[in-house]
Amino acid sequence: MEYLEILKSINSVQIALEKLKRKNKLLSYNTGEKVHQKQMAFHKSLARNRWVFGGNRSGKTECGAVETIWLARGIHPFRENKSSVEAWVVSLSTQVQRDVAQKKILDYLNPDWIVDVVMLAGKKDFPQNGVIDYILIKNVLGGISRIGFKSCDQGREKFQGTSLDFVWFDEEPPYEIYLECKMRVLDKKGEIFGTMTPLKGLSWVYTQIYLNPKQDKEIWTIQMEWADNPFLDPNEIQEMTNALSEDELASRRYGNFESFGGLVYPEFSPDIHVVEPFKIPFEWYDTISIDPGLHNPLSAHWYAVDFDGNVWVVAEHFFAEKTVEWHAEQIKKKCKELNWPVRSDGKIEALIDSAANQKTLAGNKSVTELFWDNGILVNPKVNKDLFSGISRVKSYLKNVNGHVKLKIFSTCVNLIRELKNYWWGEGDNPIKKDDHALDELRYYIMQKPEASSFDCDLTDVQKHKEKLMKKIRLGRRRH
Repeated sequence: MEYLEILKSINSVQIALEKLKRKNKLLSYNTGEKVHQKQMAFHKSLARNRWVFGGNRSGKTECGAVETIWLARGIHPFRENKSSVEAWVVSLSTQVQRDVAQKKILDYLNPDWIVDVVMLAGKKDFPQNGVIDYILIKNVLGGISRIGFKSCDQGREKFQGTSLDFVWFDEEPPYEIYLECKMRVLDKKGEIFGTMTPLKGLSWVYTQIYLNPKQDKEIWTIQMEWADNPFLDPNEIQEMTNALSEDELASRRYGNFESFGGLVYPEFSPDIHVVEPFKIPFEWYDTISIDPGLHNPLSAHWYAVDFDGNVWVVAEHFFAEKTVEWHAEQIKKKCKELNWPVRSDGKIEALIDSAANQKTLAGNKSVTELFWDNGILVNPKVNKDLFSGISRVKSYLKNVNGHVKLKIFSTCVNLIRELKNYWWGEGDNPIKKDDHALDELRYYIMQKPEASSFDCDLTDVQKHKEKLMKKIRLGRRRH
């Protein structure tokens, strides 16, 4: 009898929890058997300028809405909460606001939490059918939070004057509105986050946020695609994939930026290929590859190869307007930090572009000779064939079996930037711009066999290693 009473009690609790979850949708957000790992990576990041680039239905808007409510309610699980916040949700138009961001927020916002709703159009008793001006929300720490809704078609002037704790951009705003919103969060040391499908090509978001040329540590980005969303049915994904062209899939499924010519390395994804630095075993160390430059940057990277044939790019040197002597000194310092192997005569070996054999304008010695004089033996006999080199690099980014054979430490920021920004131009040739790191990556990879030629099915140990690396990628946070 006592056992039956216990079962009834457990059943009653489960029924009560289900009712509570139906009333409070937040309780079900990423708490069941299925968890959207990239949504959680977004929430866990402590950066103040976060952007999700995702395809349609990848889950990007969902995490923007939840982030907004967590902050407004003072219940964010990963950030310091305030007793009240002032914020904006910015959409492209009032119609888009009503149908997307506003709808998502109302889905997760329990009516008991709403103090007041002020409408621009429609009735406050049915806010989902109208256009909201702002909502006042109860904060669990005792205050009242105010979430205002803005649309980009209102113009820049409507975004002036107010001091804010955060701004959520649902889709890409015009640059001038982004700048105004950055000013709004300045005095409160607030934050900006955006969720968008990159349909405008190589816009300001691409050049300033995705490429992050100034290496702003407060900028954090992640890409989401349909396969990242565990709540999408695989059959539905296949149907949507079949219905779209390759160009449409790039942005609408994978959240990629596109130009007229397309990316040279669309296989590259920071989420997959970029890892946080760790101590590399001495036995993995291979060689250094250099692309020389005087007025242009000189690019050098340190390469390692593990026992499974995977290539690891573990360090970077990238500077312009410096002498060979200065570069050689910095390369030797980096080698000392890494405990890099040296020859018995004390010299360091490296690959280099054959152009280094030419005499410099400053004297009678070539760059190769100047490096020798400064303790670095450079080998200029590299294969510079562009198209076979690109093909070889592609095989390491993703071979015929779908395996990744190239990993890059996150500290190699210029190589990562160039991989993101390497486009095909006229005449089926890559645009010759910002490719110094990519050139010496090619020189190095061309010394290696085609990745698909030595690949085989992953062993259990390799599969376990891949799982660990995936956990590290999803768990890392940009401060």
